[in-house]
Amino acid sequence: MKKKVLALMITMVMVFALTACGGSSSEEAASEKTTVNVFAAASLSAVMADFETSYEEANPNVDIVVNADSSGALLTQIQEGAPCDVFFSAAQKQMDELEGADMVVEGTRTNVVNNQLVVVTQPDSETAVTGLADIAKAKSIALADGSVPVGKYTRQAMINLGLLAEVEDPATITTAEVSEQLGGVEISEQGNVSKVLAAVEEGSSEVGTTYLSDTIGHEDNIKILETVGYDVTGNIIYPVAQIVNQDADDAESAAAADFIAYITNDDAKALYQQYGFDTNVE
Repeated sequence: MKKKVLALMITMVMVFALTACGGSSSEEAASEKTTVNVFAAASLSAVMADFETSYEEANPNVDIVVNADSSGALLTQIQEGAPCDVFFSAAQKQMDELEGADMVVEGTRTNVVNNQLVVVTQPDSETAVTGLADIAKAKSIALADGSVPVGKYTRQAMINLGLLAEVEDPATITTAEVSEQLGGVEISEQGNVSKVLAAVEEGSSEVGTTYLSDTIGHEDNIKILETVGYDVTGNIIYPVAQIVNQDADDAESAAAADFIAYITNDDAKALYQQYGFDTNVE
């Protein structure tokens, strides 16, 4: 009897040990997954979500983590030491600053897509505004601040249309100054394109300026009053690059480079176009 009990106890110990080893292997496998931190402009949120899903399906050992915000806010986070492997900006200015500080991996910067500025309102709006040229007719405007690329492009377009006084850097024109030069119209300052769109959708602002790409999927909630031409805004080019990350190991750096190749190859163009981006860029 004692031998049977002893044998049973040994068997139970072995089963427990095997189970523990199995759990440890699973945990080790999960811990071996490589994380790639991608900082992307808010206007890229939807398309990046699709890229994230498809890339992870093809590369189950890689976890793509997207941090979406205004390019200006993302630039500040990177400069302050936030771990970033890939930066996808909505303007050249922020990428130029990082490259000037030797924070961009040499040879990885490339222009990916172009976008267009649009003036939007609610579908049932009775606004007198027909486009950017007469936006001062609005009772209220949702406008991104100058540190946000869409805010800068809006200001540049307003300068080109003679609505604002010319300055060396349109980004330096404050929201208060825009309001004053437009005759005192009420302006709700927003931190990124998504917040501009939300302000118009919920009706807290009569009109707003955002990107064409951001209107995709929101057709029931907003109406485009004007798609502003490149001759007024200039090109709205989105560059991407690998960022110098001192904490990244070889696997993370390699995965970051591979992800950039994935979102910049010819096959990726169709998805960008689906989300309203212009892929005819140099």
